[in-house]
Amino acid sequence: MKAGRTGALSGFVIWIFIFGILCSCFFPVALIFGGITSTIQFALRTLGSRLCPAGTNPECFSYATTTTDEYGNSQPGTAYELHCVDTNGVIITRDAIQYAIIWNGVIAIIGLVIAALLALLLALPAGIFITRLFNREEKINTSATIEFE
Repeated sequence: MKAGRTGALSGFVIWIFIFGILCSCFFPVALIFGGITSTIQFALRTLGSRLCPAGTNPECFSYATTTTDEYGNSQPGTAYELHCVDTNGVIITRDAIQYAIIWNGVIAIIGLVIAALLALLLALPAGIFITRLFNREEKINTSATIEFE
């Protein structure tokens, strides 16, 4: 096998392996980070400008509610909504979940892109190393052949 093909194939296999490992770390962290930051003003301004009608301002509205834990018990919780409020203070639209899902999706995609770039940076040296290793073994095998009569 040619050195270029060996390096490309091994680099791709290593990239897939490293990308999988990094995604198992980055993706959950990105989802947690997206969930925590979904109520900050930057997220509301960014998504509110796209989700709210023209002439309204996005605002975060929170209220006390209850959630159910894994055993079926009710637990106190806090819910957040995106309200699109006009200049008179009238709520035009309410978005309970869409903005949070979009925000989490954007943050998760950013995490996957970071994982892909880091995997690429780590896979390139590994592919070069494997190519050199295979080339060295070919040189050793070709120089070590002895003919017997």
